[in-house]
Amino acid sequence: MCQSVFAKLAKRLEGVGDAAGRFPGGVAQLSRFYIHAHFGGLGVTELLTKFRDIRFVRYIGASVGALAVDVGSFLALMALGMLAAPASAIGYSLGILAHWLLSSRTVFQDTVAQRGMERTKQKALFVISALVGLGLTTAIVGGADMAGLDPRIAKLIAIIVSFIATWLLRSKIVFRGEPQG
Repeated sequence: MCQSVFAKLAKRLEGVGDAAGRFPGGVAQLSRFYIHAHFGGLGVTELLTKFRDIRFVRYIGASVGALAVDVGSFLALMALGMLAAPASAIGYSLGILAHWLLSSRTVFQDTVAQRGMERTKQKALFVISALVGLGLTTAIVGGADMAGLDPRIAKLIAIIVSFIATWLLRSKIVFRGEPQG
């Protein structure tokens, strides 16, 4: 079932690239790469087994919390009369901050660097990983919109792709250190 959903999604996104041509194979190829890199063609049973990894489950929770801060801030600022672009930027920035706090304290707490230069480097890598997620989201939504697809559906797809990309970057690079304590 999971593979058929991903196959339908990939078929729908076939040939959708970004304006700069950075994804000549289209967003579908990029999405398949991330999905395969993380789930590797797992069946439903194997996929559910993967969710036993408590770190991954905690990361999902941290991501949901950060998304709530991002969207909640954005909507609140818009309700106060702020223009959409700055409200979006502020919301996204607060979401990154929330994700760092949640991730470093509940997800990767055993691999957070000690205070000082190593911690600063880790924070910078975390922000870079967030910007990779932002770039993927922008490319997917922009490419889909240019292709005449519903940008709301593209945004949902982008959330999934960005989530997988940032999970991989954060679990394999940002918080790759040996567990402490």
